[in-house]
Amino acid sequence: MAGANDDSPALQRLIEQVREAAASQTALDISGGLTKAFYGGPRVGQPLDVTPLCGISSYEPSELVVTVRAGTPLAELEAALHEQGQCLPFEPPRFGYRDGPAPAGAGVGGTVGGMVAAGLAGPARAAVGGLRDYVLGATLLNGRAEVLSFGGQVIKNVAGYDVSRLLAGSMGILGVICEVSLKVLPRLPATLTLRMEMDEASALKKLNEWAGQPLPLNASAWWEGMLVLRLSGAAAAVNAAHARLGGEVIEAPMAAAFWQGLRDHSDEYFAGAAKAVEAGASLWRLSVPQIAPPLHLSGEQLTEWGGGQRWLCTAVAGGTLRDAAAALGGHAIRFRGPGPRDGAFAPLKAPLDRIHRDLKAAFDPAGIFNRGRLVAGL
Repeated sequence: MAGANDDSPALQRLIEQVREAAASQTALDISGGLTKAFYGGPRVGQPLDVTPLCGISSYEPSELVVTVRAGTPLAELEAALHEQGQCLPFEPPRFGYRDGPAPAGAGVGGTVGGMVAAGLAGPARAAVGGLRDYVLGATLLNGRAEVLSFGGQVIKNVAGYDVSRLLAGSMGILGVICEVSLKVLPRLPATLTLRMEMDEASALKKLNEWAGQPLPLNASAWWEGMLVLRLSGAAAAVNAAHARLGGEVIEAPMAAAFWQGLRDHSDEYFAGAAKAVEAGASLWRLSVPQIAPPLHLSGEQLTEWGGGQRWLCTAVAGGTLRDAAAALGGHAIRFRGPGPRDGAFAPLKAPLDRIHRDLKAAFDPAGIFNRGRLVAGL
């Protein structure tokens, strides 16, 4: 792919900072909008600010590909896509502004680099895939202060070891993401949101039945006895699915606000979870098979992704939650919570742990980047 401009002053400053840190074994904390500073293990080291490395390098709407520098605000990228009737279909959460509420006229503070490093996706994840599925190429500044390019700018570029997609969800432990090429998609022409009253077991059963049928089901959420569905696609397909599924139609403005709140963790459930976390509870994100039965654990639960993602705000011990998720063939992440942040992610089994450590050694031999953010002690 066409890499970040090696002659740009912003990149040169980052290269020099990394070179000095590697020589002195100084830990670096890669930072952008700081909207996900709470996520993962504790932040360690001197800040390495990537926000000066910003701007859209190239955008070919007809090719459905955009290349953008890591410090670019996510709001800026989405605005450019919106003008062309396109979007990031995996709906990455945007969270809040880096220093509190956004000033008048300012967008959200999340950056493209942070989006890739965290690897998070929103309500449409089960229908369209995750962030990793849309990464075509990337430029990385490694721990040797070398600028490396991987992948490309075309959708069919799949040759070789896919390092660019490996960066998705890596939490910055392999290096500084400088630039990334992403596949984008046209916005779907018609959307309709339905709600149906039913208990969790019934909702999971229905969702699994519908998953095997040709329905334009784009997102789902169950909470407190209410199942909410988003249908998206061609108008004829959406209308036909509505006639088949039934349910109460939610007016478009209210529906859009609901899905946006769910995406950005600003809706009623997550607002309540934030207060519970302040009082000593933890918010857990459990990834389980969609066919998994309800989790009979105390706490407030929200189910997304056709049953594949279960949010649980609870005071239940982490070991109990991880055992419950593992028993269903999944895993649990402590998304937010009080106290020490070591071990936010589930411990890796020996083969995976070895692979992670080998990759870390290959890309960051001095171990300077984001120590402990993904794996404790790494």
